[in-house]
Amino acid sequence: MDVLNLTSRKRKTYKIQLKYSILWECALGIAAITNARLLHTLDKPASVWEEIRSGLSQEMRQQLDFVEEHNTWKALLQLLHQQDFSELPSFISYIKELSNLELKFICLPFIGSEFQEMRQQSVLGDAASVKEMKNLTSDNPFFPDYIEFICNADGDLLKEHLIAVVSGWYQFVLKKDEEKIQSILKTDYESKKRMADKLTPEELVEWATGGVTYNPEPSVNYVLLIPQYTYRPWNIAADLEDTKVYYYPVANESIYPNDRYAPNNFLVLKHKALGDEARLRIVKLLYEGDRTLQEITEHLDVGKSTIHHHLKILRSAKLVEIIDSKYSLKRKSLDMLAKELEYFLKG
Repeated sequence: MDVLNLTSRKRKTYKIQLKYSILWECALGIAAITNARLLHTLDKPASVWEEIRSGLSQEMRQQLDFVEEHNTWKALLQLLHQQDFSELPSFISYIKELSNLELKFICLPFIGSEFQEMRQQSVLGDAASVKEMKNLTSDNPFFPDYIEFICNADGDLLKEHLIAVVSGWYQFVLKKDEEKIQSILKTDYESKKRMADKLTPEELVEWATGGVTYNPEPSVNYVLLIPQYTYRPWNIAADLEDTKVYYYPVANESIYPNDRYAPNNFLVLKHKALGDEARLRIVKLLYEGDRTLQEITEHLDVGKSTIHHHLKILRSAKLVEIIDSKYSLKRKSLDMLAKELEYFLKG
């Protein structure tokens, strides 16, 4: 049915918040080294991670084994969102001052405003609430087990573990490079802050994350962008009350700030992806409408494996995505190209 639109109300979007801190790097570094399946996909070679682990004390390796078993890096991230912690001592003091119930409540993942009472009952030991929280998060690879662990953990021992692992990681791994990493994070933060005046919130999210499209949701009023160096090239998404969080990979030009000619990695990927006749044909075809792999193959009269290869490159450059089993052009990402190039040229 056609609708005659007589409203003047515009679609509301979210507001952008920007933060950075070396402590996010602590938590994400602990998350990275305890996720063996992802280590080989990170910018930092697996051999470097192995060298880091071998250089740690026996006690610290045991703490990391505990993290790997129970995913307590998530607890550190949850706690870091409670205040703007710039230094480790203030973060440790904060953890110590929490009651065990407060600690557990904060450590549990936020799964929706309507489930906050259930979250509270879970830390109080209500078995039915714990079970329901696990059911509601069953599509997450580790949330159910993590929820059960947090609810049943000894609060004092959990505090001791969190303080020991974050202190150890900072002391053994980050401290020697703290000044360099702080400079990288600050540079990237300031870069995104400057662009915030030139882009819509949705464009800024897509630009900062290198292609993540995040459309407004009714219960989300803010998107918090946090630059991270450790987990490059991955974006990590999380949910807080009324806020979507992206720990996004810092750009190349933030790592090499003295090189004015260092382009953003995704800017390079996009132009490389478009620098091919076959891929430009695919882009134009998708500009006209979403298509299946079979439809693209038939229209361009090229082998399916070749088309699939070109689509993989376009997807890596965040120019194409899959929606409902069809390939779709990310128009905002394409539209952003001119602005990204202008930002690079005038920077």
